[in-house]
Amino acid sequence: MREAHPIERAVGMEHYVSDAAGVGGRLRDRPADFRVRELEAFDTEPVDADTGAYPHLVFRAELANWDTNDFASRLSDRLGISRERVSWAGTKDKRAVTTQLFSVKGIDADALPEIDGATVEAVGRAGRPILFGDLAGNAFEIVVRDAERPENAASVVADLAAFACGEDPTADDGASATEDLPDGETTVGVPNYFGQQRFGSRRPVTHEVGLAIARGDWEAAVLAYVGNPHEREPEATREARAYADETRDWAGALDRLPGALGYERSICHRLVENGADEPADFREALESLPSNLQSLFVNAAQSYVFNRILSERLERGLPFDRPVEGDVVCFRDGDAPSDLAVPDPGRVQRVTEKRLSTVERHCERGRAFVTAPLVGTETDLGDGEPGDIERAALDDVGLEPGDFDLPGEFHSDGTRRAILLRTDLGVDRDGDDLTFAFALPKGSYATVVLREFRKGDPAA
Repeated sequence: MREAHPIERAVGMEHYVSDAAGVGGRLRDRPADFRVRELEAFDTEPVDADTGAYPHLVFRAELANWDTNDFASRLSDRLGISRERVSWAGTKDKRAVTTQLFSVKGIDADALPEIDGATVEAVGRAGRPILFGDLAGNAFEIVVRDAERPENAASVVADLAAFACGEDPTADDGASATEDLPDGETTVGVPNYFGQQRFGSRRPVTHEVGLAIARGDWEAAVLAYVGNPHEREPEATREARAYADETRDWAGALDRLPGALGYERSICHRLVENGADEPADFREALESLPSNLQSLFVNAAQSYVFNRILSERLERGLPFDRPVEGDVVCFRDGDAPSDLAVPDPGRVQRVTEKRLSTVERHCERGRAFVTAPLVGTETDLGDGEPGDIERAALDDVGLEPGDFDLPGEFHSDGTRRAILLRTDLGVDRDGDDLTFAFALPKGSYATVVLREFRKGDPAA
């Protein structure tokens, strides 16, 4: 296994599965190079259905270079309604062309405004808003421009195909090396890591904030977010963060932080107001942030521990496609589209010696998936070697499941997540450009597939 890029290792992704050299190249050279289409899983009534019974208008939007939250804010402003009346199933990256569903409460289809960079189409009406997670997955078409070594893509495909079926990609001493891309699609697999954007693409610190929150150190959490300068940031930003770290002068930090850092400024403003004398003052400052951001901090901490667990499993050579004794598996979501294997973390089973062969067959047929925990208060850790890995990862960050019994939006019961991400991948080459097409279940990251091909700075 190759060692991952340093900024990936900082968020728990220690290795690449493929031993083949990367293709390099540029990602997101232009928005149209990163296309995402939701695989929809939300039922609606006709557009002209009774608005009393079905108050939520559902529409499909194609967005070019729009952050999902920013589009929702622009839409609510144009409609003259509260931002809270706009909902969606999944947050998408800004520098992309995305097709996704939204719902808006209490408007008619002909009230949808024209917005630059957006094409909207009314789909129907619903009795409830679309909620986060109301989708089966996403289909991607992604272009990597000006690859330095495009001929290496075929070898990476071969390595990932081996990993998908439980083989060691490094075991053939280079026998899989080839420059010929396969015709059509190939089933490939990668560890189901949380991608870089979960932690901050430029400044990966959200997990550091969440870890401090889970430890009950509210001041450290504030400093991890407001202070903690990163080399990728502009000089003025780094200086403002360093000032906050060194002085704890929140009024001075507020004067120095750029206007674009609205959340950091909001925290400082609250600390100036409340005096910042007690731990509760720092907690209150964090609670001034939007509720989804509060949850994101703790989710990122859970994601970091999850990534660490997967990296250790790779180090030990344990399989990802099938369980070992002590693992916990979940079963396939029966309501998902038949052509997309979506794990259902609500249906789990512990793997004992007696059940091992039966569960192996379920995994082989795509009916079950080996999992690792997103640790929360309700988490039951695994047994045997998988359980040892999970406990060691928690010990390394100084946490245990009960530490996630937190106030308000910071609380988390925890869940489980499949450790292997499989997909049918198509790769086309046009000179030095490579186009990748594949679909993933909800919650999985296209970038964790592409990182195996590019093998470099994820921000490049």
